[in-house]
Amino acid sequence: MAVEIKLGDRVAWVNLLSQEGNILEVEVDGKIYNVDLMHTADGTFSILNGGHSYNIELVPDAEAKKYTAYTLYDTFDVEVIDAEARYLKNRNANGAGPSDNKISSPMPGKVVNVLVNEGDEVKEGDTVVIISAMKMESEYKAPKDGTVKKVHVKAEDTVDSNQVLIELD
Repeated sequence: MAVEIKLGDRVAWVNLLSQEGNILEVEVDGKIYNVDLMHTADGTFSILNGGHSYNIELVPDAEAKKYTAYTLYDTFDVEVIDAEARYLKNRNANGAGPSDNKISSPMPGKVVNVLVNEGDEVKEGDTVVIISAMKMESEYKAPKDGTVKKVHVKAEDTVDSNQVLIELD
């Protein structure tokens, strides 16, 4: 599973390639690392890499997928940016919200399930379509109460970035 991790001002593309117990093979921005990662009883993470030992404490923030990371000498703000987080950021950046009548895919993917039909009544927050992207499934929800005006996709369809999936009245 690949995700972006924002650490302070730096954004890294991180992909877990394999795992056997505590031993992980991780790709970070195209470079492969073999690390020994252990989540300790006191809530910290112990990482062994290349003969060096690192201890990190991750404290969850009030917002989902955001943390404060404490190391021996530094403190960092950390944010995990997966497909769902990227979608929400794209919607907010594009001004999508309760007044938006279109539900779009933020990235290429495959339609897993369409849960509504044209003419259906939906409430704000109802899941209307599920898309699989980057080995993760994301639920896309109605941004407001309304009626489904047009369904542009069906299960098993492949979708592009910013493709309109469903329109509401």
